[in-house]
Amino acid sequence: MKAFLKKVSEIFKMIFGYSILITLAVGGLTFFGYIVALIVGGDVAVQICEFIYKKIIPVMIYVNTSTVLFGLLAMYLAGEFALTPDKNKKPSKSEGER
Repeated sequence: MKAFLKKVSEIFKMIFGYSILITLAVGGLTFFGYIVALIVGGDVAVQICEFIYKKIIPVMIYVNTSTVLFGLLAMYLAGEFALTPDKNKKPSKSEGER
C-alpha cells in the first residue's frame, strides 16, 4: 500500500510541477499583454486588458487552486508533513540563548 501511495504521490508531484510551470508562463504572458496594451493605448488597449482580466485571470485562479491541491496531496501521500509543527524538536543553542 505504501508503494502505491508513493507512486500516486510522484504522479501528483509531476502534475503539480508542470501546472506551476504553465501557470507561471501564462502569468508572464499576461504581464507582456499589459505591456503591449500600455504601448498600443486607446480602445484596443482597453479590449486587451478586459480580455486578460475577464478570460485569462479567472482560469489561472482555478488552475492555481487545483495545483495547490495536487501539491498538498502529493506531500501528504508521500508522508511529508511540512506544514505541521514538529513537537519533538529540541531548541538549538542559538534558540535557547534568547
